[in-house]
Amino acid sequence: MMVGNAPYKFSEFKSIVFEYGTGDSLLNKYNSATGDYQYVDARDSLIKKHLRLNKDELLYLHRKAADLGFWNFPAVEKNHSSPDKNAPHYKIQYNYDRKSKTVLYSADFDGPETLKDANQRLIKEIQRILNDAEIKHKK
Repeated sequence: MMVGNAPYKFSEFKSIVFEYGTGDSLLNKYNSATGDYQYVDARDSLIKKHLRLNKDELLYLHRKAADLGFWNFPAVEKNHSSPDKNAPHYKIQYNYDRKSKTVLYSADFDGPETLKDANQRLIKEIQRILNDAEIKHKK
């Protein structure tokens, strides 16, 4: 497990930024430092709200990134040979006291299958945590 050896410690954690969209537009955004959350819903309406993740949710995302080897992901993961302009693109950024790690990932990435899988798993976990938090805050 990489948690103990990760160059980024949760005690120094500041925020996570998660953005995604198609083409050059990363219209869907979340910033844990500000709580700003916006996304396009099923009816193509832009929804803006304030959503805070609690310490346990942030710790879970920090550990999930460590488990999947996020700190070793290349900064840019895209299809270099024949990029699909309509493929979903993601920006994942973890911010700490002394460092930050940002990865730009395109769903049409033509790299190793294990790296693609790790990216997709991290993206799904971030989205799941955001969805669960949004449901909790509606209650």
